[in-house]
Amino acid sequence: MKERIQKVLANAGVASRRNIEEMIRQGRVSVNGKIVTELPVLIDPEEDKVRVDDELIKLSTSPRAGRVYFLLHKPRGVYSTNVAQGEQKRAIDLLPPGLPRVYPVGRLDADSTGLLLLTNDGELTNQLTHPRYGVAKTYRAVVDGLVTAEELEKLQKGIWLADPVKNVGFKTGRSFIRVIKRTRQKTILEITIREGRNRQVRRMLAKVGHKVRDLMRIRMGPLSLDNLRPGQFRPLTSKEIRALKELAQQAEQSTSTKPPGRKRSGA
Repeated sequence: MKERIQKVLANAGVASRRNIEEMIRQGRVSVNGKIVTELPVLIDPEEDKVRVDDELIKLSTSPRAGRVYFLLHKPRGVYSTNVAQGEQKRAIDLLPPGLPRVYPVGRLDADSTGLLLLTNDGELTNQLTHPRYGVAKTYRAVVDGLVTAEELEKLQKGIWLADPVKNVGFKTGRSFIRVIKRTRQKTILEITIREGRNRQVRRMLAKVGHKVRDLMRIRMGPLSLDNLRPGQFRPLTSKEIRALKELAQQAEQSTSTKPPGRKRSGA
C-alpha cells in the first residue's frame, strides 16, 4: 500500500515530516534512483528504494516498530540537526553507536543549552512540533540589565517581531514569565512559550532592550531536564512516553474542536 513519503521517512527516523518536505524541495531525496523535488510523493515501503543524501534508508512497514525516545541535555556549541555541520558536533553524535536512527524534536540553537528530545517516532514529533498544537516549552534566561515590570508585561502579552522568511510581522502568543533573580546588572527569568519560531526567546528579550547571555530549555510539556548534566542523556520512562502521547492527543483534539478565529492583520 502506498503512503506519503514524508510519513514513511519520519517513521524510519530520518527527520520530522516538515524537515523531510524541505529535504525533498532541496533535491536530497530519491525514489528508485530518481530525485524527487515536488510533493505529494507516494511510495510503497515494501517495494520502493529511497535514498536521502545518497544513503539508502531502511523503511519500516510498521509505524510503531522499534520506537525509541531519549532526553538529552544539549551542551553549548552542539547543533540540533542531523545535517552534517563540518567538524561541529550534532546532538545525535552524543549518542552511542548502534542505536536506531533518531532526530531531534524541534530546534535548539547551537549557542543555547538544555532539554532536547530525540526520537524516531514521526507521528509524535509532528504533533509536538506543529505550531497549531502549542506544546509548552520553558526556558531559563540570563539577560543583561534589570527587566522592569512594564517590560515583563509587554513580553507576557506578546511582542511584534519580523518574519524574515515571509517578510511580514507577527505577534508572539501570550507567555508566562517568572522572575528568579533581578539586579541592576542582570535578570534571571523563566519564560514559557507555546511557539517555536527561530531564536524566539532571544528576539523577544532583545525587542525590550535586553541581550540574552545564557539560555537553557528546562522543560517541554511533561518532560523536565532535572539533574541531567550537559552531554548526558537518558531514555524516557514509560510514564513519560505515555504523558507525551496523551499531551499530543489532547492538543490534537482541542485544535480539531476549536472554532475558527478571526484573522489578525500584519504589523
